[in-house]
Amino acid sequence: MKKQLSHISENGDIQMVDVTDKNSSVRVATASGKVIFPAAVFAELEAQGFVGKKGSIIQTAVIAGIQAVKKTADLIPLCHTLPISKIDIQIVPEAPVFHIQCTVKCTEKTGVEMEALTGASISALTVYDMCKALSHDIQITDIRLEQKTGGKNDFKR
Repeated sequence: MKKQLSHISENGDIQMVDVTDKNSSVRVATASGKVIFPAAVFAELEAQGFVGKKGSIIQTAVIAGIQAVKKTADLIPLCHTLPISKIDIQIVPEAPVFHIQCTVKCTEKTGVEMEALTGASISALTVYDMCKALSHDIQITDIRLEQKTGGKNDFKR
């Protein structure tokens, strides 16, 4: 079976994938990412309980990630609007890194990989935004799909 880009028509035009004839099923996807801090910056944040002048860094990033998941179709032009049934974002600090994991679930005709990737990405960007006053040497890395289930193909990294 030859793989093809699903958002390109036979004529080479951009298209939204037609999911009309697909069956609805439970779809779950998990994406992850990292925010890497200079050691001194992480130590300072840890000493402050990961609370800055703008509030709780971790809780603000979780809320931003949840909002982003719900807005994925507004941000990525060919994504379908999906009724999301669950969003779980975990941010675990482990010197000098914040490990971010975003899991999204729905019962639909198409999956939630882009939603999970968007949630992890925006959570990481929010951490950066809240901490950039301390250093611009903060890195966002390793945004990637970890696993997905439901639909034609399951995937696990």
